[in-house]
Amino acid sequence: MNPILLDIPGELVSDRLLLRVPRAGDGVIVNAAVVESIAEIAPWMPWANPTPKIDDTEVWCRQAAAKFLTRSELHYSIYRRDNSAFIGNCGMHRINWDVSTAEIGYWLRTSACGGGYMTEAVESLVRLAFDALKLCRVEIRCDDRNVRSAKVAERADFMLEGILRNDSRDSQQTLRSTRVYARLRG
Repeated sequence: MNPILLDIPGELVSDRLLLRVPRAGDGVIVNAAVVESIAEIAPWMPWANPTPKIDDTEVWCRQAAAKFLTRSELHYSIYRRDNSAFIGNCGMHRINWDVSTAEIGYWLRTSACGGGYMTEAVESLVRLAFDALKLCRVEIRCDDRNVRSAKVAERADFMLEGILRNDSRDSQQTLRSTRVYARLRG
């Protein structure tokens, strides 16, 4: 199976959210959310150190759109359906089409935290992964100290499979441990 031939929707709709592939020109709104949320994002996201400039974020948006077309990564920007406000990003990366697995990653702008939006977005990605893409395993990995990210995984019915101790470095280049959550199809 050649993943480039898969018909993967560029938009996903849930009760309160619209998820769509980033586009050229989205850098300004995405960057504004990153800047607003940098204190919460920077400890966990290496790409947030140093704080990206608008051009950096625009490059990321365009690269995300290109990766979506090649099916190497499937990024979605998250918008509230009631007011069209951009509130974060989520997506599937580390996709292994041969094994039928992927990892979900995400971040939410600070002003949108606490409303269950990210759990709803993750559930949309899980439906895409299992129903449309027929993946057999989806993971969420997060820094062991990132309580909010772990709570999203748990609310979305991912099971903690283990903690990889001192397996990587955080954004300050300090050794960190990684929580590995997973859901299996069926």
